[in-house]
Amino acid sequence: MPATFRLGTRGSPLALAQAALVRDAIVAAHGLDVAVVPIVTEGDRVQDRPLAEIGGKALWTRSLDRALGEGRTDASVHSMKDVETLRPPELALAAMLPRADVRDRLIGAASVADLPRAARVGTSSPRRTAQLLSMRPDLTIVPLRGNVATRLARLAQGEVDATLLAAAGLDRLGCPEVGTAIAPATMLPAVAQGAIGVEVRRDDARALALLGALDDAPTRTCVTAERLLLAALGGSCHSPVGVLAVVEHDCVWLRAEILTEDGAERRSGEARFARGDDEAPVRLAYALVEKASARLAALFACGS
Repeated sequence: MPATFRLGTRGSPLALAQAALVRDAIVAAHGLDVAVVPIVTEGDRVQDRPLAEIGGKALWTRSLDRALGEGRTDASVHSMKDVETLRPPELALAAMLPRADVRDRLIGAASVADLPRAARVGTSSPRRTAQLLSMRPDLTIVPLRGNVATRLARLAQGEVDATLLAAAGLDRLGCPEVGTAIAPATMLPAVAQGAIGVEVRRDDARALALLGALDDAPTRTCVTAERLLLAALGGSCHSPVGVLAVVEHDCVWLRAEILTEDGAERRSGEARFARGDDEAPVRLAYALVEKASARLAALFACGS
């Protein structure tokens, strides 16, 4: 391993802020020299279409994976909500930092109920789209991609009346006052929302040990449960899923919901189980689909 530990990351302001958090944690724990290496991903290059239409989450990770595999970086910093459930076997998730605020924030109105009738809400997230339409079928959803500043600018320019952004991202960019947080009881977040993960080559024992010292056990427990549920559902990037796990003493409380793309049907469930019970999220996934109509179940592989 080179003397300088190299962190690969996307080049957006939020990604760089997240990489800086990892860099600072490594420096504090080990006193190493750490360099942040920005890498342009396919998802950054294409901004005019919804992510689900152009290849899904892999568009964020493939370029970082390639740099890591070729030895140009020693680790990749990811927003865990942007990481596919099935990852290359030669890579290993070495650490997750303590999870930040999991909620979405609504910008443009005090609440979803306060949005004007037929308001234009900008989002390209199938989950947010379905959840909004489930609560407010009158809303008009306008596709909206780009980094945080781009989306806020398009809102300020009047292209949309409101938008939704992750609270964790806004906080990490120094914008804690922007928007109104929506409680998970109203809108469950995306899988792993608010979590930062650091991935390394599986055969890099030094990097695994170095980063393992940073791993936050409660965050890993919760994110693992959420990703197991998502994997069991077998949905695509078009399949709306909300989920949240929290640690309660020695147990995990997992809440989840699946929706049709238009929000007309919404099925939810929850489970409490011991830490390390990897079958419980799978059982909840199947229970959700079993309660669903044929139309909703068709969005998920475990219903076929």
